Amino acid sequence: MIDAGGRRRLALPHEPDATVFPVSTSLLQLISDRAPALSRSERRVAEYVLGHRDEVTQMTLAALADAAGVSEPTIIRFCASMGFSGFQSFRLEMARFLALGVPATHSAIEESDALPTIITKIFDHTISSLDHTRRSFDPESIARAIDLIGAAKRLHFFGFGASSIIAEDAQQKAALFGKPCSALADPHQQFMAAATADEGDLFVLISHTGRTVPLSTLADEAHANGARVIAITGSSTGPIAEASDVVIVTATLEDTDVYTPTISRIAALVVIDILATSTAMKGGDVDLARLRGMKQKLAAFRSTLDPSSEIE
Repeated sequence: MIDAGGRRRLALPHEPDATVFPVSTSLLQLISDRAPALSRSERRVAEYVLGHRDEVTQMTLAALADAAGVSEPTIIRFCASMGFSGFQSFRLEMARFLALGVPATHSAIEESDALPTIITKIFDHTISSLDHTRRSFDPESIARAIDLIGAAKRLHFFGFGASSIIAEDAQQKAALFGKPCSALADPHQQFMAAATADEGDLFVLISHTGRTVPLSTLADEAHANGARVIAITGSSTGPIAEASDVVIVTATLEDTDVYTPTISRIAALVVIDILATSTAMKGGDVDLARLRGMKQKLAAFRSTLDPSSEIE
């Protein structure tokens, strides 16, 4: 069950205060985080589940109890500790999680990790999280966004912090969009752009949380002047989503650990690539012949910047 905040709520009939955790939370990370607070027998279940996640989805209650070396009531208590109403709901959630692309590593990066371990964890988590995003992606939102891009005369890509880097990447792809693109970083300039917008303007607002208040203010101002708004965000709810005409949700396996890679930024960059490439392929304002010619000339231009090339 999903609550109003976009979080998965696992209702426990015997427990009024059911556990709430984000839909994007790694189930394996949840088990790892809660394991230290479990009883000794429940920790044995947690350790077995973490090491045999695929097998668990095919096991009966009795089989798991036997494999973990505990009683069946212990399995039930373990499932309740994880926020589930019983073993069946826990097993189904594990199967769903694996089907969406489980992270190859569920462990957060530790200060004691050696460099090879850090490299492996970051690559594995990034690859798995992008696969999770792809599997939960809504192509219809991309199709609606492309229609808005095609109808616009000017594109404005706005974000704060790391999201502003994504906006700059979108501006770099102006040739693919086939129309002027801006990526103003200063909030005052962003507001002035929204305040002077008209029906030919399209604003693409980028925020993983979807709750950056100034961006929702920009969306309202842009709408007041007849412009349209697209949101690229990790949440389908929140002020930015509510103020947008189209919402592109990039559900990732991001968590808040200080060392966790910023998967949300990479997912948003992929969305920009999808929008730019799809817009170019659709034609419209993009002259593909001129675009190919530009690419060829750009390749030749790069060689003139190479210090090793001959200078006549």
